[in-house]
Amino acid sequence: MPFAPRRSPSRRRALRVLLATSIAAGTLAGVLASPVAATHVSLVKSGFASPVFLTHSGDSRLYVVERRGVIKVRGTDYVWRIFLNIDGRVINGGSEQGLLGLAFHPDYNNSAAWGYRRFYVNYINNSGDTQIAEYLRHKDTRNDALEGTERRLLRIDQPYSNHNGGWLGFGKDRYLYAAMGDGGSSGDPAERAQDKGSLLGKILRIIPNASTTGYTSPATNPFAGDTPGDGRIWALGLRNPWRVSHDRLTGDIWIGDVGQNRQEEIDRSLANDGGTGAGWGVNYGWDRWEGRLVYEGSGSRTGYRFPIAVYSRSNGNCAVTGGYVSRRSGATTLAGRYVFGDYCSGRIWSISAGSPDNYETPKLEYDTSYNISSFGEDASGRLYVVDLNGSVYRLNGT
Repeated sequence: MPFAPRRSPSRRRALRVLLATSIAAGTLAGVLASPVAATHVSLVKSGFASPVFLTHSGDSRLYVVERRGVIKVRGTDYVWRIFLNIDGRVINGGSEQGLLGLAFHPDYNNSAAWGYRRFYVNYINNSGDTQIAEYLRHKDTRNDALEGTERRLLRIDQPYSNHNGGWLGFGKDRYLYAAMGDGGSSGDPAERAQDKGSLLGKILRIIPNASTTGYTSPATNPFAGDTPGDGRIWALGLRNPWRVSHDRLTGDIWIGDVGQNRQEEIDRSLANDGGTGAGWGVNYGWDRWEGRLVYEGSGSRTGYRFPIAVYSRSNGNCAVTGGYVSRRSGATTLAGRYVFGDYCSGRIWSISAGSPDNYETPKLEYDTSYNISSFGEDASGRLYVVDLNGSVYRLNGT
């Protein structure tokens, strides 16, 4: 996720005119939407330190991840507190490092479970490598995690400081999914995204448990037992999947994958079906393809899954931020649509979540001034927008 500088106001005005009068073929179409209005969003809270994610633990609590290594929680009393502080373990240098992901175990709120509740974080450690770790919270202290309980599950070497991915999430299969970038630099120089033996440029799928390593790999993963191939891989061919989500209704996986210099893309894997499903072993094409454009190689389309949507890396756009499908009961705006945005331009688009994998031109919904570092979802399915500058907003009507 490139934390690039914002456009200047004069540049922004010029781009509005440009977008309203001329849209390049194959990129965004239609008339530029009005800037986001107060009726479209509600401020939840400002004053966060570089927030990069928002999620829930299955009840009314909200959690905001700060890049520096702090997780804050809004309790049932609507007071914000520090839930976890591991800033001493997290490197916050470079352009894309820090505490990047958070996921709660499916049994987190199960009263019949043992005395501690499990959750998982993804961060860049002081050596500059990815660390996926488990933490505990006592069942009687809902708003305070136990910082001394870290159990390190998976460490992945990072050759560069960028393209770390960082998302974590549990699927309907109760497995933990993790998004990994290609390791950084430019153009995937070591071809890691296409390497079935590398964990970089992939979506991983593991089963956290009490084993010596802290996890096992599902026997139904595509490369389980293969040589070459790593049994932890679920899908491959990604550059920097910045924010992934599971559709709470269907279980489909939606991926926002940051482009190199021409196209930003949205990828989709259909829900798990008997351990495989349409997302099983899918190759999303990087670095042979950038979006729907040839990047390197012959241009053969055989063996690759192409994006369900793309938009141009121009006119102020620089990096896609993946979002969520709006599924809340009673939602009046964007219901049944996948909502995503761009970090640099602040634009928010949507596409239909109904059609399987047919290409669709994104519909521009809002033009904001936010540095969109993430979207979020609460337990009821309401959607949120996270601004790296320190604020969290609720998308009204979702």
